[in-house]
Amino acid sequence: MDIHSPTVANSSNSKSLDNNAFPTTKEELLELINQKDMLEGELRTLGAVLDSHKVNMNTPLTTFDGYPRDDIDVAQIRTTRARIIHLRNDHKALLSRIENGLHALHSSLPPSPPAPALETQPQVLPQSPLAAPDIPFAEVDIVALGSPAATAGLRLGDKVKRFGPCHALNHDGLKKVAEVVGDNEGKGLKVVVERGAEEVEVTVTPAKGWGGRGLLGCHLKPL
Repeated sequence: MDIHSPTVANSSNSKSLDNNAFPTTKEELLELINQKDMLEGELRTLGAVLDSHKVNMNTPLTTFDGYPRDDIDVAQIRTTRARIIHLRNDHKALLSRIENGLHALHSSLPPSPPAPALETQPQVLPQSPLAAPDIPFAEVDIVALGSPAATAGLRLGDKVKRFGPCHALNHDGLKKVAEVVGDNEGKGLKVVVERGAEEVEVTVTPAKGWGGRGLLGCHLKPL
């Protein structure tokens, strides 16, 4: 592919996003999760297109006097940016449908029978693949050098699936994350992130006196 005039095909999930109904079965929920993965793959590819031109979503495409720059493919970059904006909106709507589907499916499950008294320890079941922490709910968009977040190994672009006890269904607009950080100064918190095609687990220890602001030295934006 010529990186100076790259093209990216639309992901096959775009048509499905026209349907705003919430999933009502496990199979429909799994299909939405598959659509989310495909959409995120296309977003990564489009991001690579911008990288090939050494621009991002905010790089000026005109000269200081208002003429289109002649050192980059302005038309291709504008087309790519427009597609990214469209897919980001689709991604946000898709996450909302998945979250509502999870709530509906969990509420429809029959209640668990009470554990018998004075019996052996209850069996710990493996985490379901549909559990809420498997859905990213925030993205790391700032990591300060030398901060507790940087020391732990968090990186720009990491998508947070779990931050201590916080996950997609209970983070309350990241308010709970802030509370957990404030209540656990000097204590290690397990953080699970999606990094490209990998899932990475790190331990972050909130701390003062590292040379910058806050207890972590990083910023999260909600997805």
